[in-house]
Amino acid sequence: MKLIFVYNADSGLANTIKDIGQKLFAPQTYGCLLCSLTHGTFRENPEWKAFRRKAGMQMLFLHRDEFEQQYDMKFDYPVILKQGDALEVAVSKEQMGAFATLDELIEAVKNIELQNGS
Repeated sequence: MKLIFVYNADSGLANTIKDIGQKLFAPQTYGCLLCSLTHGTFRENPEWKAFRRKAGMQMLFLHRDEFEQQYDMKFDYPVILKQGDALEVAVSKEQMGAFATLDELIEAVKNIELQNGS
């Protein structure tokens, strides 16, 4: 099984610069909770990076446009998907919206691992 994390942001330098500006000057309007939890303004959160490296499952991280091009599917973003025999929502945008901290996201990912016996 693989987890696919899809950010509510598009790839590319121009989009990255726009996202950084929004995080700096209007963080309350930034539209990707997943990115807000896993990344600071300029780099990946060190706690998230350490967790990711130790996790016992394969993880793929994609921007919205990359995911839609690769899988020809759309979801409400951000979203975490499980890919086994089929692709299904593991953590929805609404569920993620309830997370106030990175620790809550990490616990949710650990629970996905436990449910799948990883």
